[in-house]
Amino acid sequence: MTDAYIYDAARTPRGKGRPDGSLHEVTSVALSARLLNAVKERNGLEGHAVEDVIWGNVTQVKEQGGCLARSAVLASELDQSIPGLAINRFCASGMEAVNLAANQVKGGAGQAYIAGGVEMMGRVAMGSDGAAIAVDPALTFGSYFVPQGISADIIATEYGFTREEADALAVESQRRAAAAWAENRFAKSIVPVLDQNGLTILDRDEYMRPGTSIEDLAKLKASFKEMGEMMPGFDKVAMLKYPHLDHIEHIHHAGNSSGIVDGAAAVLIGNEEFGKAHGLKPRARIRSTAKIGTDPTIMLTGPVPVTEKILKDSGMSIADIDLFEVNEAFASVVLRFQQAFQVDPGIVNVNGGSIAMGHPLGATGAIIIGTLLDELERQDKNVGLATLCIASGMGAATIIERV
Repeated sequence: MTDAYIYDAARTPRGKGRPDGSLHEVTSVALSARLLNAVKERNGLEGHAVEDVIWGNVTQVKEQGGCLARSAVLASELDQSIPGLAINRFCASGMEAVNLAANQVKGGAGQAYIAGGVEMMGRVAMGSDGAAIAVDPALTFGSYFVPQGISADIIATEYGFTREEADALAVESQRRAAAAWAENRFAKSIVPVLDQNGLTILDRDEYMRPGTSIEDLAKLKASFKEMGEMMPGFDKVAMLKYPHLDHIEHIHHAGNSSGIVDGAAAVLIGNEEFGKAHGLKPRARIRSTAKIGTDPTIMLTGPVPVTEKILKDSGMSIADIDLFEVNEAFASVVLRFQQAFQVDPGIVNVNGGSIAMGHPLGATGAIIIGTLLDELERQDKNVGLATLCIASGMGAATIIERV
């Protein structure tokens, strides 16, 4: 089996996912095509150079429906001979696209792929596609379904995390993101979004609130307390599933949860022959990939078992990893990861995360792989692990190693 290498990783800035966000007038197809063109141009590729485009997006309706990947190819400067595959593994869709492409290369099914994802959350509302686990009583009742925010609060309750700890993590995410932008740490990966006249629409993550303090967050109302305690009473559902809990501690709010944003990301993956043929130097090898299913009620604990799985599969230990990217879907997800592996918080999400910069669902998995690679290069470290929790109880992970 051949090696799969990362030759490039690029992303757009993340815009606020609402009508006053800078990217609100940009379609999912247009933003995706912008990234595909950027990868082609940055690497001097011919339009037919890759085997396929694998593109993640979660809410696959309206402009994000109908095989968005193929639509993006046709809207881009890639040749029409390049097909497109749209995939959905909820929040890990962008990572799963990268992992699938890497495993295709390893198996000999083509020399190179562009993989990544997009989500325009301000244009196509999260949940507007409908999900059987949330709306089909036959599945909902049997799986003890609760919304993700309740799941995040269950994690906090089960593992003993306080509102103060969650808020401290959120403030640190904001501080790190602001520092990263101030020091141009994202410069290698950022592709500005331009209008049809070539004028810049957005060249910087705009969701950030760098002045956020613990005192500011302390004033915010817990977002999921009311839906948990009142109708339909999701706290009671959770306690039916976990009878050892006598209550659910609601600690999450808008300030320590991931932001709703628009954005896209792409990764160029190929074998050694592809790099030689196009005069490209690989930046990293995709050493291992993994995915796993987990308890669908607590839902967001996937980063722990999938990390255990990927380490076992690759014959590694947690001590072999130099840097971690753990998607900040909610503060308790990262706190649980750090608790489970006793890792130094200083090597987790070094440049902030989705609490500060936002979580464009279908793109985030590809974003954090690129961020991880950039930071490994900046610190001259070798091995990094990226992982995400996933709706309905799953986890995904990728280990990359610089070459």
